[in-house]
Amino acid sequence: MNREYHKWYSPSLGRDMELLIIGHGGAPMMVFPTSMGRFFEYEDRGMIDAVRYRYEHGAVQAFCVDSVDAESWYNKSIHPADRVRRHLAYNSYIMNEVVPLIHQRNSAQAITATGCSFGGYHAMNFALRHPDVFAQCVSMSGAFDIKDFLDGYYDDNSYFNNPVDYLPNTHDGWYLDHYRRFDRYLLAVGEWDICRGENERMAGIMQSKGIVHRLDIWGDRSVHDWPLWQRMAQAYFT
Repeated sequence: MNREYHKWYSPSLGRDMELLIIGHGGAPMMVFPTSMGRFFEYEDRGMIDAVRYRYEHGAVQAFCVDSVDAESWYNKSIHPADRVRRHLAYNSYIMNEVVPLIHQRNSAQAITATGCSFGGYHAMNFALRHPDVFAQCVSMSGAFDIKDFLDGYYDDNSYFNNPVDYLPNTHDGWYLDHYRRFDRYLLAVGEWDICRGENERMAGIMQSKGIVHRLDIWGDRSVHDWPLWQRMAQAYFT
């Protein structure tokens, strides 16, 4: 199985960034790590091995990116406005540096955004903000409201990175046309998952906007953890 490690200096972030490419071809996925997670987490936690044959046979290719959550949303040592600005720099890194790499390495233009837990937030937020780039989103146990990270502070940059706020108020035809074009949003969560309510809330918002989506609530007392997400990978990426 093809496995590549990449590292370069990011002009957007002003520091080195790392990522892994798993697989040699097939449907490209951008994989976001969990809260403050690293680019190697998805592989280390068994998510690749869960559907290893799909990577070996060229059916899917994962681009596992690093996070800067510890410098943005989780960085209590700086002002909330600066936390959001650091996330905006991360957005620039993803869109101006990682997306071109994916298009260079993979001929498919349709990219899937995916992630578990806080990675599910990133996947959904990027998919909604850039629906011309991300053709599908698979969020596993995601949480989509970032107001708790801002200590009561809120500005336009916060608003436009908080899907539960900006999506209900989206009336721009360009965005709505892209949102409604395909069955492209999958919200997967466990029956006893701490993020179940967040996923039901997001599904309700999408329903109200006429956005085709799918809400999967996994039974068997499933909780917010890697064994559940491995089973989800086996269900959704096979």
